[in-house]
Amino acid sequence: MTAASPNNRPDLADLLAFYASAGVDEALEDQPVNRFAEAAPRPAERAPRTAPSTDTTEPPPRSTSLSRAEASDRANAPPAARVLSATTVPDEAQAALARQLAATAVTLDQLRQHMAAFDGCNLKATAKNLVFADGNPEAAVMLVGEAPGRDEDIEGLPFVGRSGRLLDRMLAAIGLDRTSVYIANVIPWRPPGNRTPTPHETEICRPFIERQIELVNPKVLINLGGPSAKTLLNTSEGILRLRGNWRVHTTMSGIAIPAMPTLHPAYLLRTPAHKKLAWRDFLEVKAKLRTLG
Repeated sequence: MTAASPNNRPDLADLLAFYASAGVDEALEDQPVNRFAEAAPRPAERAPRTAPSTDTTEPPPRSTSLSRAEASDRANAPPAARVLSATTVPDEAQAALARQLAATAVTLDQLRQHMAAFDGCNLKATAKNLVFADGNPEAAVMLVGEAPGRDEDIEGLPFVGRSGRLLDRMLAAIGLDRTSVYIANVIPWRPPGNRTPTPHETEICRPFIERQIELVNPKVLINLGGPSAKTLLNTSEGILRLRGNWRVHTTMSGIAIPAMPTLHPAYLLRTPAHKKLAWRDFLEVKAKLRTLG
């Protein structure tokens, strides 16, 4: 770009295009501003002494000062973030309360009521619905996933999205459907943004799903995905090592239930080549049910 002269002024459009290509995206003020001086702490000014006021009007309450950046972040934060900032982080007392509520539930309906009233898990603050279960509570097969997704949170039922439709086809391949199985999750509330539940959130919800399994008392338990298998089978092995091998889930009352860890339908949607592995696992479940009568 040649230097501009009084007789050779650049076209305004060309000048703006040059600024845009150089990364200029914000207009400047007429006078320069020293941002460092603006951010530096200013010495407190001594307030002039004044005579005691005779005004009896009570002054307005003093507000807590926030930096400009903090105020902007708080104002622009999404509703879920503002809710979480006001939510107390669950502690061991909440985990103990969850264990107590789960132990006192004698029916699935009572357990659901306890979970709906329980406020000790911060995930409840951002979830739309409690996702308790779906299917037949008298079924011989119970499937347990990790946590609800967006579709499940909206409908209040587990496995209703794309992964749910794949699960329905997997069940149909061995002669089962939602009227002959019972489906639940380790975590009954959707984590915001479908993030992975923290270990603390999982431990708080663990008593509820363990009691749910105990009340259903299925003949066979299917763990859908690594988080479900690790939580309910007390193991740290990865799902690719766990899957296809029968394990045992022991309830609080000492009942041993055969458990088959397998791949989560959402994982199979991302990795279709591994569907053959899940197919083998479901064939193992079909054979086990035949031997158990």
